[in-house]
Amino acid sequence: MSDIILSDADVALGLHALCKIEPKFAAVAPRLSPLPLRLQPEGFGQVMSVILGQQVSVASAEATWAQMVAAGMDQPDAVLAATPEDLRALGLSRQKALYAHALANAQIDYDALRNLPDQEVIETLTAVKGIGLWTAEIYTKFSLGRPDVLAAGDLAIQIAAQDLFDLPERPKEKELRQMAVTWSPWRSVAARLLWAYYAEMKQRDGIR
Repeated sequence: MSDIILSDADVALGLHALCKIEPKFAAVAPRLSPLPLRLQPEGFGQVMSVILGQQVSVASAEATWAQMVAAGMDQPDAVLAATPEDLRALGLSRQKALYAHALANAQIDYDALRNLPDQEVIETLTAVKGIGLWTAEIYTKFSLGRPDVLAAGDLAIQIAAQDLFDLPERPKEKELRQMAVTWSPWRSVAARLLWAYYAEMKQRDGIR
């Protein structure tokens, strides 16, 4: 397996392995392929943009982040020099303005994260106020390209898993992590497949 997912070929390799492990994946993979790479940049700006995406629509998060970038607030020094009111004027909630300052103050060595095991990356990020497990796992998965991070707390993944595996109710995070043990070392690819399946569900059910 690849130590890091850097290409569409790496994703395809992981999907091939998952289809051998789990028949439910094999049944839907042909119509969901190719799965998106979703590789993202590293660094302060990317973590900040993920924080902005918490509990808001994609469109809202993207609009706020665009305003942050335009104002030069994609750099920690600029955020530290800004007041909470400055940040709120760019569309951040009071709480997320506090989180932005906390992240800038943390002075994380993002280059060093590349050499840490998944769990240490996640622990480093979640030590910062405002960064929960979901945010840390999304960064680890897509910015560092780690192949075995599920993000089991993601609502869309949970809904997709319930439908695909014919579960009586949506699995909670702990239950989904237990289900996913056998998907290792390709749980990041399993997440991509479940997101793709969720997108298909939305079209199928007519949800807008």
